[in-house]
Amino acid sequence: MFKYVKLCEIYIICNEFYFLMFVLSKNLFLLVLLFILPKFSFGKESLIIQSTTSTYNSGFYNYILPIVKSEINVDAHVVSVGTGAALKNASNCDGDVVIVHAKERELDFVKKGFGINRKDLMYNDFIIIGPKENPAQINDKDSPLEAFKKIFKTSSIFVSRGDNSGTHFKEMSIWKKTKLNPLTFSGRWYREAGSGMGATLNLANGMGAYTITDRASWINFNNKDELKMFTEKSDILFNQYGITLVNPSRCPSIKFNIANKFIKWITSSEGQTKIKAFKVKGEQLFFPNAN
Repeated sequence: MFKYVKLCEIYIICNEFYFLMFVLSKNLFLLVLLFILPKFSFGKESLIIQSTTSTYNSGFYNYILPIVKSEINVDAHVVSVGTGAALKNASNCDGDVVIVHAKERELDFVKKGFGINRKDLMYNDFIIIGPKENPAQINDKDSPLEAFKKIFKTSSIFVSRGDNSGTHFKEMSIWKKTKLNPLTFSGRWYREAGSGMGATLNLANGMGAYTITDRASWINFNNKDELKMFTEKSDILFNQYGITLVNPSRCPSIKFNIANKFIKWITSSEGQTKIKAFKVKGEQLFFPNAN
């Protein structure tokens, strides 16, 4: 009898234990559904944009991405690097969409099979800025080539992005047109930052140096007490941004449908209108031209 009672007690305890485990496991399953699974991207419409630092530093993505989420339910995450690095990352399949500003490099990216359907997205312009003391004696009527020649002639400090970015490409194309080679003075009056636009502007401000920047980064830059703009509104300073889909034939893991959905919206009249509406300090930073 004693053994029978003990066995019954053990049986009851075991049943209670299994019932408790069932309840706990059920609750644990609910917790997983509520709090853990949402952290993963199973079926979630998200994509990675490899982007130039100038669009990022301007605050453009903080403005446009919540609109994208609201309008087409796509979560986009931005990797902000120079144009050269963005294209290299995308060629390694580390991204779904590329937004950069070096059209020749973008077309070459497509030609080599890394991207497809490159489109113009928006534009602004580059400007040449420098110290208020203006040791190179640049005046408002000087062309970009004349400004660079004066900087070279006076050995005035110039900070280059030096990072294979779209801005760096533009700078080097201007030097090439002047038929002057500042690299022969690297580390002296010609300083290569190897940094993004914000960091380069900070260096220019701290060193009392000249540099070239996109206008959007300049407008959004707050630490410019010692700097002023000297050269602007020249055809050579035109700054075109393009958008390219990473080639799914080369990179099967990309989120082709979601990326296409994003590109279709941002190049549509609705998306272009939203780009046009983006302003900082009352100034329009980008001018849409996809249509």
